[in-house]
Amino acid sequence: MALQLKPGTAWSDVYDRARRAAPEAFDADRILNLAGGEWRRSGTPGEHVTPVDGSIIQGPPRIDREDAVKAVAQAAVEHKEWGEVDLDERKARVIAAVEAMEAERETLALLLVWEIGKPWRLACADVDRALDGVRWYVDEIERQLDGRRPLPGPVSNIASWNYPMSVQIHAELVQALAGNAVVAKTPSQGGFHTLTLAHALMRRAGLPVTLLSGVGAQLGDALISTPEIGALAFVGGRANGRKAATTLADTGKRHFLEQEGLNAWGIWDFSEWDALAGHLKKGFEYAKQRCTAYPRYVVQRELFPEFLEMYLPVAQSLRFGHPLAVETSFDPLPELDFGPVIHATKAAELRERYAEAVTGGGIPLYRGDLNDGRFLDGQDTSAYVAPACVLGPPSNWSLQHAEPFGPLDSVVIVDTEAELLAAMNASNGSLVASVATDDADFGARVAEQLQAFKVGINKPRSRGDRAEVFGGKGASWKGAFVGGDLLVQAVTEGPEGEQIFGNFPTYSLYPQTV
Repeated sequence: MALQLKPGTAWSDVYDRARRAAPEAFDADRILNLAGGEWRRSGTPGEHVTPVDGSIIQGPPRIDREDAVKAVAQAAVEHKEWGEVDLDERKARVIAAVEAMEAERETLALLLVWEIGKPWRLACADVDRALDGVRWYVDEIERQLDGRRPLPGPVSNIASWNYPMSVQIHAELVQALAGNAVVAKTPSQGGFHTLTLAHALMRRAGLPVTLLSGVGAQLGDALISTPEIGALAFVGGRANGRKAATTLADTGKRHFLEQEGLNAWGIWDFSEWDALAGHLKKGFEYAKQRCTAYPRYVVQRELFPEFLEMYLPVAQSLRFGHPLAVETSFDPLPELDFGPVIHATKAAELRERYAEAVTGGGIPLYRGDLNDGRFLDGQDTSAYVAPACVLGPPSNWSLQHAEPFGPLDSVVIVDTEAELLAAMNASNGSLVASVATDDADFGARVAEQLQAFKVGINKPRSRGDRAEVFGGKGASWKGAFVGGDLLVQAVTEGPEGEQIFGNFPTYSLYPQTV
């Protein structure tokens, strides 16, 4: 039976839903920027190609540096006023914003599907995780703010496109709860409609939020080094992260810069293959387009046959395709592991990197077929890529030390513990790593030597929120660590002379091992 688009989920339907929910932020032909408490028809709107089917939808309204500087100055005025608002009132307004977003959960999730290609279940989970996390902070914030005060200026947020709700909106709501005004830039590659609706609901609740669109190279200076900015929260690649860190080097501004890293899973003296298979399958969610995905497996040579018997069925079982395609109009939206990657250029890049590895001597361990995906008849599939894996990638492979940010795995065979450590530490620091082993002493010993902030023993690690600390090692993170109490500490000031826990030069780092 041919697949059809689920009724009511076409882009035009979803955009109309967003307009009805927040007419002040969505015009018929474009979205608006939020500055000085007002939604403004400023900036030059562009077009955005949705990865779902290659169609054109409204793009971000890009402003220039001058407008960004003015918006930051206006946010600084709001910041001073907001810092004087009683904590109970701040809590009430944050709760009102959370409840408003809960009421628009389906619209926010559908925007995520169209903008960045998230399958329905994962899009809903992104919204839910953001709101549930903020509710925890509302319950804990009085204790967390004891003896603390807001930063001297608003917090600037420059985030990646992949988790607009559970990373960016979550962080912004906590920043506002702690007494700060918020300035946010929409990601260039997607998420701007979702963020526009969320910020409209936050603004209605009386929160001091600013939302701007623009080219990073033009707005970066205004959103990073403008004197009024009190802190920078950055999520993105190492190249842009290095630029931000360099800009902040002599300013003394508070910052937490989350950057990419090659997260690895080491396998040594291990036998619980069924459990590992479950972890690996879940790890393919959203095509591994997240900072805590595991694209590299470092396997003890004698265990490779068992690893292969476990891995191949997992790869072959993955379901991918159009996130909104159903067989009949009465069917629920499909349960997919992933949809498209963020855009067609990325899909082409992943295919090129696979070919590069094989041409260089890597063994093609697995290569899925796009024909196995669930698609509408005749739809554009240029942003879709089937899962693939390379065994023994060449040492000069362009992804030997970098994350693919897509469903392209690599396997490295090792014979000694020293080789395992070297292969797992290939990218000069990462956010997470895991060791699969039956030998608890071995796992503990190796964990201490891995250049990853969180190390899991026989289980994966995630970004975490609420009470769990999050950060990185080496080139994967710069500045203050966040999560739980540390997130609040990162966006507030404590007693005079206080030092914030993080990977600043004065601190030693230890992995968070479980």
